[in-house]
Amino acid sequence: NAFIELSSNSFNEILDKVIQLLNTLRGKNFIRKWQYEQMIPDRTNCELAHLYFNPKTHKDGIPVRPIESTIHASTTKISKFLDKILRPIFDDKCKDTTIIDGASLITELSKYNKKGLLKPTTLFCTFDIRNLYT
Repeated sequence: NAFIELSSNSFNEILDKVIQLLNTLRGKNFIRKWQYEQMIPDRTNCELAHLYFNPKTHKDGIPVRPIESTIHASTTKISKFLDKILRPIFDDKCKDTTIIDGASLITELSKYNKKGLLKPTTLFCTFDIRNLYT
């Protein structure tokens, strides 16, 4: 019961719903014309999202990590539009607590060390979140 096989292609239904929603928002003046134009999907460049799985070879039983590629999905332009608005706010508010990769971890540890915050008694903790969505 992990998935449902579709008997038909739902591309047109999904795309039409996205367009209808944006048309409704524009018709009620909830969004401006320039916002609408940045978010409206182009039918000729859209496709269904792709789902694929990356194996976690370092784990027992080799579970998989599901990845959904929405690079050309009907909601991609909406996501990009919202990201332009929200990204600067998120980055500003979370910059002091965000570690994005190994290099930023080294940088942050160096800062903590210079401030005298790293001590022989400092404990480090890692988490392995098995299911983020339940």
